[in-house]
Amino acid sequence: MTNNPLSRKKFIQQTMGAVGGSLLASSLPSSLLAMETATNNSEKSELVLKNVRLETGFIKDDFEITGTQTELFTVTIQNGKFKSIKANSNVSGAIDAKGYLLLPAMRDMHIHLDKTFYGGKWKARSKRQKSVKDMIALEEQILPELLKTSTQRAEKIIELLQSKGSNFARSHVNIEPTSKLDSLKNLNKAIENKKNTFGAELVAFPQHGVFYSKSDSLMKEAAQMNIDFIGGLDPYSIDGNIEKTIDFTVQLALDNNKGIDIHLHESGESGLKTIQYLAAKVKENPALKGKTFISHCFALGNLDSKKLEETCVQLAEAHVGVISTIPFGRLIMPIPTLYKHGIKVMTGTDSVVDHWSPFGSGSMLQKANLMAQLYGSSSEFELSRCLRIATNDILPLNEAGEQQWPKAGDNADFNLVDASCSAEAVARNASIKALYHQGKLV
Repeated sequence: MTNNPLSRKKFIQQTMGAVGGSLLASSLPSSLLAMETATNNSEKSELVLKNVRLETGFIKDDFEITGTQTELFTVTIQNGKFKSIKANSNVSGAIDAKGYLLLPAMRDMHIHLDKTFYGGKWKARSKRQKSVKDMIALEEQILPELLKTSTQRAEKIIELLQSKGSNFARSHVNIEPTSKLDSLKNLNKAIENKKNTFGAELVAFPQHGVFYSKSDSLMKEAAQMNIDFIGGLDPYSIDGNIEKTIDFTVQLALDNNKGIDIHLHESGESGLKTIQYLAAKVKENPALKGKTFISHCFALGNLDSKKLEETCVQLAEAHVGVISTIPFGRLIMPIPTLYKHGIKVMTGTDSVVDHWSPFGSGSMLQKANLMAQLYGSSSEFELSRCLRIATNDILPLNEAGEQQWPKAGDNADFNLVDASCSAEAVARNASIKALYHQGKLV
């Protein structure tokens, strides 16, 4: 194959799109910061950047993709949208992006913003708790104290995510008799305080089991509040009845026009039966297709190839997605197989320094890096594809090397990254130099 990167002229003609960006406050001279503030506050609400690096195509030899073609552009943002991309020029008043690479903003699609030690004193995980039920008992003890600062702690985690390039999260929030609806109310305050720089969707999560902790009435109340998904937790090992718990979850979602996102840690036969039963219920109720997800879904990692293929067909037919936190160790999730079947796959940082885990950097780019290492994705092309799990499937180039992001009218949610291309950003966990949310510097 010959090297046939997209020319700058053709790129501009095809996209007629737009991009915008700036440097983090720590790396911007005060004059540029002042200029950007003035621009953002102007009636035009227009922001112009020069020396913005964009991917324009793949470089190929007669065997493989050997690199990624990039060029510098001048880009304009208006009213939170990409407006235009033009040949790079020294536009008066434009902010100098210094050749940093423009990449989509990251999206953390599985996290617990409502309960954390982050922002407070360091505390490692206790080894006293051996099971999920042990953790439930622990939460019953510690939640009253955690609730006192949960709004402030949630804001601190959001700021951590932003510093790592994420401008959006799907957060599970405890709904159980100990905190009742207070975790949800407190988290909503944090999200409201951050609404101008961060987006979120919430999952009403019966962390202590729907029926095990008698949380069904609380879940019904939460379903009518400011949430987007009905959650769940290990219906067999916690509630003791797969059908009863899934039926409740499905009906609650249907009654309130919500999606579904359940935690499923069960890795054996009960886990597989839960997957199969949920997929069947979604097929019976097409309104839930594309709105139903299984978080963790560890049972998939223990299936033989034949059963895995059969199960993936069921998930694909029901349009049920999988949100994996990409575990490593003895259990390796079959993410490449899920992709092969066209199943929606997302990831998240899950716990960030809490009683479940002392780890969690808040970096979705690190998750993409981990996925690349686990599945042996080390070539230019493979590494560039791994970025999708951090950005919720938004990639600058499609598989043919054609520019597909950004386009005119796209939301101006992006990062400026210290990397030459997506592949390098993933492989080297590149530094995030700036995050923009709806066209505004975070």
